[in-house]
Formats: sequence, C-alpha cells, structure tokens
Amino acid sequence: MYHRIPAVELIWRSFLSPTRRKFLTATAAFAAALSVSAPLVVAAPSELLARTRKRRVVIVGGGWGGLAAARRLRDLAPDLEIVLIERNAEFWSCPLSNKWLAGFIDEALLVHDYKRAAAAYGYTFVQAAATEIDRDARRVLTDKGTLGYDWLILAVGIRNNYEAWYGDDYRAAAYTREHYPCAYVPGDEFRAIKHKLDSFAGGDLVMTLPPAPYRCPPSPYERACLIAWLLKSRGIKGKLTVIDPNPAALAFQRTFDAFPDQLGYLPQSAIKSVDPFNRKIVTEFDEVRFDDAILMPPQQAGDLVRQAGLLARAGHDQGWADLDPLHLHARADERIFLVGDLAGSVSPLFGSYPKSGHMAAALGRIAAAEIAARAHDQPPPQLLPESICHVFTSFDPPETTRFHTSYHLRGDGLVAQASDQKHDPNPRDEDVRWLKSQFADFLAD
Repeated sequence: MYHRIPAVELIWRSFLSPTRRKFLTATAAFAAALSVSAPLVVAAPSELLARTRKRRVVIVGGGWGGLAAARRLRDLAPDLEIVLIERNAEFWSCPLSNKWLAGFIDEALLVHDYKRAAAAYGYTFVQAAATEIDRDARRVLTDKGTLGYDWLILAVGIRNNYEAWYGDDYRAAAYTREHYPCAYVPGDEFRAIKHKLDSFAGGDLVMTLPPAPYRCPPSPYERACLIAWLLKSRGIKGKLTVIDPNPAALAFQRTFDAFPDQLGYLPQSAIKSVDPFNRKIVTEFDEVRFDDAILMPPQQAGDLVRQAGLLARAGHDQGWADLDPLHLHARADERIFLVGDLAGSVSPLFGSYPKSGHMAAALGRIAAAEIAARAHDQPPPQLLPESICHVFTSFDPPETTRFHTSYHLRGDGLVAQASDQKHDPNPRDEDVRWLKSQFADFLAD
C-alpha cells in the first residue's frame, strides 16, 4: 500500500535526531489530548486548473528536460493538454554559466521567460512549487493547489545531499547553503557565487567536488580553471584548493599545472568531515582550512522522486531514480516518466547517463515520444539519447574540449556507450552557437 508523506515532512525528518523525534512525538500527542474538544478542520486543497475532456500530461520541472518534453509533446500529441509546473519565475541555464561567471557572455543569454515559451508552443505554464506526488489519485500537490494528471513527467533535477556531511545537523546545512553555495541548482546561488568571485580579495579559497555521479561531470574542473585564471589575471594573492574524491581529471591536468601559485588539486581525496563554522575540511589524507569556499556536497535525485517512492533502493544507484532504461518510465509506476539529471543507472556497462543539459533535453524528447505513442495506442519508437558538452580547458589562451557521447542497443538488449573528446585550440564560439540552437528548439528563441 502506498503511503503519502509530504515532502516538507520528509525533509524535516531527515534533520531530526531520534531524541528530537521522540520529544516532538510526545509533545504532539500531549497537544492532541488537550484539544480533543476542538478538532482541527483542514480544507481540501483546491484544483489549480479545471479538468477538461483532454487527457493531461503534467511536467514538473522547467529545466532542459522539462522544457524539451513540453515542446515535443505539442508536436507529437496536439490532442493532449500539457501543463508545465516550475517554482522559479524564469529559466536559468546551467550550461555556459561558468563562462558567464568569467564575464565572457551576458546574463541575457542564460536567463529566459517561461511564459514566452509556453505561449509560443501552446502549453500551460504554472509557477508553483510542487510538494507531493499522490500516485494513487494521480495528482500533483503544490503550494498553490492540486493538479490531476494522466501521465506525469518528473524533471526535477538534483538535490544537494548535505546530510552526507552533517547528518541531522540542520544548522550546519543551512549555514553552508547561505555562506558557501555551490550553484549547481538554478537560481540565486549563481549570482551569489559571481559576487563571491568578484569581491574575493585574497586568501585560501576551497572548492569541493561531489563523488560521481553528479551534475555535468566536467563543469567543476572548468570552474576551477576559471577561478585560477581570474586570480592570476586580477593579480589577487590567493589560491584555490580543489578537493576531489574522484580519480584525477587528466583532461584538465595541463591547465592545472599552468597555475602553480593559484591552484592546488587534491584528487582521490574523500571528505571525512566538514566544519563550516570553523572553516575546516578533513579528508582521508589532509586537513584543509579556508577563508572562503564553494562547497559542493554529494548529490541525489530531487526531493519529489524520494517522496513518490521512485528511488533505487540498492547498490551504487541509491539516491537516484529507478527507471526503465529504454522507455524512461519509473519501474514502480508506468504513468510517471523520469528524465534529466535525476536518473539512475540505465546499463550495467557504464551506469547512468551523463548528467548534462543536452542529455536532459534528449531524454525529455524521448519521454514525450513514449507518452504520445501510448496516448494513441501505438508502439513507441526505439530512441536513445546523445550528449554534447563544450568545456573550456583554458581561458588564456582560450581552448575548449567538446565531449560527445552516443548510445546504441546491443544484441543482448543492453545500452552501450561510445564517447569521444575533441580538443579545440582555437575556439570560435561553437559553444554559444550550440546553446542557441538548443534554445531555439525549446525556448522559442
């Protein structure tokens, strides 16, 4: 039997120690005993949109995956009602955000209006925070009301798993989020990091990386190169120390070596403890103190995936969504499709798809094709995604690497992966053209 637990309660539970839980449970029971004569009446949440005769697809999450799914569904299934729910008022692109941090591109390239895209393609945009999925009733609960669905696409991205560092110490997690944001979730953290870098006057700066898998694998190394270049070009007497629990990033080592006074790199350094108040990090081999930091904790699938009971429960995939690798629906619920960075393993040959914007958009389009086929009682097409990522490996002189990953189905039914990297010593804004081509598809640019 499926039991619904509100997402807010789940998050709060994760920060409560057993002693605190017992205290709060006893307090609640005592309060209930005192108030038996005055029962609490809670009004049922109102419907956000009235139901029509059209079957409805609700998409939660307005990132690359959610936007691409909405766009493709309007083409493939104009007879369906499409509703996109997103908590933020504007779209913010994580891809190319490092280049924006360095001042090489304008913010207007990354930030876009959801309403404009919805109007251009004919779907409904609702700005609201989704808080719960009721799988039995097929409805999404938000802070503004409920929304029923026939099919649901979850494209809610990642969450920062501060519990891996702090357990139930909510104060430490909140302090880290406020003072040392990592900017791997769209929103104000990007502007906070830009302000941090623009105002950094010197000293010891630390950046931690999450253990794999995490969002946009080469991006943190690109950011490290960027910060080292900024320190040197601005003449700042400071040094960035990168603490990386993963194997050494060989594609960036030459650039790291070019900044011996600005950059220290500690690969294969698993973090044992983080003390944000006393500004200290302990690894298996070192104790690193810092004046300022960009702290990236381990990552997991967004909170709604956990609340809906759609996480993988064993092995390396714990914390990530459990999905059918070929059709992208949740193994626990074929009415729910899981796209983007939240996805867990799709093949024992390589694990999960790279968590990139291009990949999220490709998976969104595949989920749209699956839903359109099912809505029209047709067999779904056999589609596999690809991923393209442009990354700066040097800013002066500018050099980039294009990472391309493609997939095919082997004879035994397993998804196989092929990857290649292309170094470009003379880039000519290929990354910007690539970004604009993607936006032209799902943002109506």
